[in-house]
Amino acid sequence: MDKAASLVADVLAFIAMDSCTDDQFDQLALRLFAHQLESNAPFRSFCQRRGATLRNVKSWRDIPAVPIDAFKAMELRSQPASPEERVFMTSGTTGRAARGRHFHPELKVYDLSMQRHFAQRFMRGDERLPMGILFPDEQAMPNSSLAHYLALARSQFGTPDSRYYLTPQGIDVPGLCAALDNAERTAQPFALLGASFSLVHVMDALREQGRRFQLPAGSRILDTGGYKGQSRELPLEEFYAGLSQTFGVPRALCINMYGMTELSTQFYDAGNATIPSVKSGPHWIRSRLVEPLSGRDVAAGERGILVHCDLANYNSVTTILTEDVGLWADGGFLLLGRAEGAAAKGCSLAVEEFVKASAT
Repeated sequence: MDKAASLVADVLAFIAMDSCTDDQFDQLALRLFAHQLESNAPFRSFCQRRGATLRNVKSWRDIPAVPIDAFKAMELRSQPASPEERVFMTSGTTGRAARGRHFHPELKVYDLSMQRHFAQRFMRGDERLPMGILFPDEQAMPNSSLAHYLALARSQFGTPDSRYYLTPQGIDVPGLCAALDNAERTAQPFALLGASFSLVHVMDALREQGRRFQLPAGSRILDTGGYKGQSRELPLEEFYAGLSQTFGVPRALCINMYGMTELSTQFYDAGNATIPSVKSGPHWIRSRLVEPLSGRDVAAGERGILVHCDLANYNSVTTILTEDVGLWADGGFLLLGRAEGAAAKGCSLAVEEFVKASAT
């Protein structure tokens, strides 16, 4: 077994654990740092500019955070390109440089990360549920990490009659209503999963028809956030109140997933009875709140830009500086929106620094 394969096997074993200690997390984070420092040239140049070495990076907190927009500027990979790899791309213009790219030599790690945490946070002990998916499938969007995520949800956790209700012609509202009617009639809990904008379109369509549903106890909704100009954008309070009223699902079972193309692990809340909800992740991802340009942790009680160290990101970089503002809360963090003003400028300068460092 070569070095990369051995590392992948250890990452898979780590994800399969029920929990980990701080020392166990640090040990694997530092192994991944050493691997990426050796094999990922742009990351190595960035670390050299930051003075980060194997000697002075002593915990996951010391690993330099790569600005998320660096995924748009260059290829961040440890293993060479291969015909078998999957490339997940961020949404954006069709110009290649304008879209972030995350290279997965194989999807074993991504898939296990998704399934382990989804089972805990969304399925909550249920093995399978009938699912309605409000997002294009992988054939329509082969470079979408969300399309793959939802395909995994359906194949690994959905019953055989689970299906997609978003087609090239639009949302199949009659088909979805038939499935919801059947759930009411049979008292079989139903799971509705999709992007926030799709759920808004469905709510609007049902409102026009004067229809509401009262789904059976145990039914739940997963929204993946994001509107991206594809529907009217609702305040969170109105959005989750609308979901609960339209489908008869308690807001405590209207669950939001926070993820991104550049990560291999997702965060979830415990429902949205109260907003903003507290997001948290599994034992193989950890987060910091920082001042974006310096990378220093913000003072206790202050807002900062979220940095995530995702040990499932074995091929790219483990540690990413997002453009999301967060605040610590009991059990996790509050997601407070995108960086603006000085924080946004700091994120942009961090990207410029990374690009300059990688060019030297």
